[in-house]
Amino acid sequence: MEEKKFCHVSVLLSECITELNIHSDGIYVDGTLGGAGHSSKIASALSKDGLLIGIDQDGDAIEAARARLASFSDRVLIVRDNFCNLREILQREGIEKVDGILLDLGVSSYQFDTPGRGFSYREDAPLDMRMDGRETRTAREIVNGYSEQELFRIIRDYGEDRFAKNIAKHIVRMREKKPIETTFELNEAVRAAIPAKVRAQGGHPSKRTFQAIRIELNRELEVLEKSLDQMIGLLNEGGRLCIITFHSLEDRLVKTSFRRAENPCICPPDFPVCVCGKKSKGIVRTKKPILPSEEELARNPRAKSAKLRVFERGDAGI
Repeated sequence: MEEKKFCHVSVLLSECITELNIHSDGIYVDGTLGGAGHSSKIASALSKDGLLIGIDQDGDAIEAARARLASFSDRVLIVRDNFCNLREILQREGIEKVDGILLDLGVSSYQFDTPGRGFSYREDAPLDMRMDGRETRTAREIVNGYSEQELFRIIRDYGEDRFAKNIAKHIVRMREKKPIETTFELNEAVRAAIPAKVRAQGGHPSKRTFQAIRIELNRELEVLEKSLDQMIGLLNEGGRLCIITFHSLEDRLVKTSFRRAENPCICPPDFPVCVCGKKSKGIVRTKKPILPSEEELARNPRAKSAKLRVFERGDAGI
């Protein structure tokens, strides 16, 4: 695969590089390597004494990143894995702590724009949605195998769709006639479940359902929740964890985790002094998230929902 086939515009690029506060001889992790847009900037700021570890579970991303980062091969290690396994990855390399970690969550432009991947409701394709092609289960298994109650739960919780109950009912009704095989067939079920007046108000009716199924299939929120505290613990003093989210569910998890790491005390509010013994792990550098500039939004409308939050490891908990 040629590098140009993997096209993804890096969101909040300059803001991420600034917030990572890169030291030329430091060790940094890009846990969502993608097309290596962020990583190429990080690598260019490193000397031969520095190291960038790029992680992605998508085989196409790995191939594209290798090509893009070839000139930095003396300071870059590329690993095909899930970022939730960062501790094990570092242990294999004999590394205890790192100086910065970046996560750019969600689906890349390449994944959305490649019809065969099945991420987009705008292209007719097999129901796939796997971020890691080595996995055997696809979105087809969820759409055709989950009970009506299970479908309702994920569309309500992960899609935050007020018509979740009706959508689940229509999916089950359609698949009773024959299995739902493609993205457009799933679109038909969703469309039938949403009132025409609501559909006419704008926005694609399937957007939330596709998001819900993708999150469930790839365990996106579970993986993120499992990783946050671990990643903070893997930072050197002064090291920073930078996370870009694209929907409220991810952002809520990050915001809550960062606040808990900054102030983990569980003592009742009326206690005069802390007796629980829980120590702060650092500070939240972004009391409000960093958002894309108007200039960036004009160049890349897909950045509209992006939010960057940053946590800096401090010496209080070390």
